[in-house]
Amino acid sequence: MSQSDKTKNTNWTLLFLCWLLVSVSTTISIFFSYVLEYEPCVLCWYQRICLFPLIFIFAAGLLPTFDKNVIKYALPLAILGGLTALYHTLLYAGIIPENIQPCSKGVSCTEKYIELFGFISIPMLSFFAFSALVTLLIILKRRTSK
Repeated sequence: MSQSDKTKNTNWTLLFLCWLLVSVSTTISIFFSYVLEYEPCVLCWYQRICLFPLIFIFAAGLLPTFDKNVIKYALPLAILGGLTALYHTLLYAGIIPENIQPCSKGVSCTEKYIELFGFISIPMLSFFAFSALVTLLIILKRRTSK
């Protein structure tokens, strides 16, 4: 196998990991809403708007072969979703005052549904997922720009 083929396989694998991460995140989000019946707040919906299309974007970039152009479509959504998740996490933690939260009607953005290990909230899980996604996409961007 040539070096070029190894590079293409590694790039495909990294993009597949992105797709897998987005698929698991979407499944968990839907599980929280429809199985556990946790009502999503406004910020959760904004994060979902950034997350859900990525399943199809990554699938299109994977098949039939790796397409590096997928990065320019996916990275802005991942960054926007990550920034929204960061804001949501800071709001949830009480670092950002509640009087400037966008969730004035409906479910509060600081509603405590679960806290894994006593401190990992749903907004923090979202932030971790988007951060990992942005990291993988930046690695892919650097690998393909050579």
